[in-house]
Amino acid sequence: MMSVEILDVEEGARTVPAQLNYLLPGPDINRRFVSAGVEVNTGSYGPFPMTIRDARPIREHFTLDRQGFTLLDAPTGVTDFGDSDAVNRLYPGEVERYVQQATGADLVIAHGWMIRTSGELASRQKKSDEPYQHRGGVQPPAGEVHVDTDPARQQKAAEMAYRKARPDGPGFKRFIVSSFWRAYSPPPHDCPLALCDGRSVRDDEGTPNILWIVDKIPEGEAMFAPMDDDSKPAAHIFRHNPDHRWWYFSGMQRDEALLFKFHDSDRSGAWRVPHTAFWDSSLPDAHPRESIECRSIAFFE
Repeated sequence: MMSVEILDVEEGARTVPAQLNYLLPGPDINRRFVSAGVEVNTGSYGPFPMTIRDARPIREHFTLDRQGFTLLDAPTGVTDFGDSDAVNRLYPGEVERYVQQATGADLVIAHGWMIRTSGELASRQKKSDEPYQHRGGVQPPAGEVHVDTDPARQQKAAEMAYRKARPDGPGFKRFIVSSFWRAYSPPPHDCPLALCDGRSVRDDEGTPNILWIVDKIPEGEAMFAPMDDDSKPAAHIFRHNPDHRWWYFSGMQRDEALLFKFHDSDRSGAWRVPHTAFWDSSLPDAHPRESIECRSIAFFE
């Protein structure tokens, strides 16, 4: 972990008290079961009081190299994010262009997108007889401190993605897995996204949380039954650390996007950013948050 250099510009930031959900002591098996409109973890999480600082007035201070996240001006050609056909047609290409511009990477590959809302979910779900797929749908905001990747699995996953895209390519020296996150409902938002300064996170923090995409959430002991966890993707979940330094960008506009790291193979700087949603009561007349996130891998050949 790099030491966090706290500058005067940070000390003057507006602060918001919040309760963030960190992993509590519990079972050794951590799994996250996801189905349409619902996500259930086997681990237990508890609220811890944390201070979240408002990065909006000093947005230029935050960079991918220093904190692991940055706020981009990112106009979009998508007029209705509820139109999945339009999103599929336009949005991945937009994400790839913006990420390439922000990182200087030689190749960017966008993967599936997901809508998240703090509002009513039932009316947003499309009925389908097909098996549930965890992309292109609508889910609630993520409610616990996490990073969407497991460091131990990323090199192999990156190599597979690169060879699929460029079977005759020269190979890559570095890769960055990131999220491109846009809130498109009117600000202020009732449940914005909080980002942890990557420099305040120790390299040895985090434990895998195995992702199981299912048609029906298992119950009771079935959640802990023997399963082929090694074949599934995993996130990292975190226990409380009072040294974690949290930020958010208030009043995010539709033509802005947060770019933040899930995993950077170059660990000389901030290489991952724990994040979570939180309830913000500091601003009046807040609206339900609706957002879209899209993961990508940037390769440096």
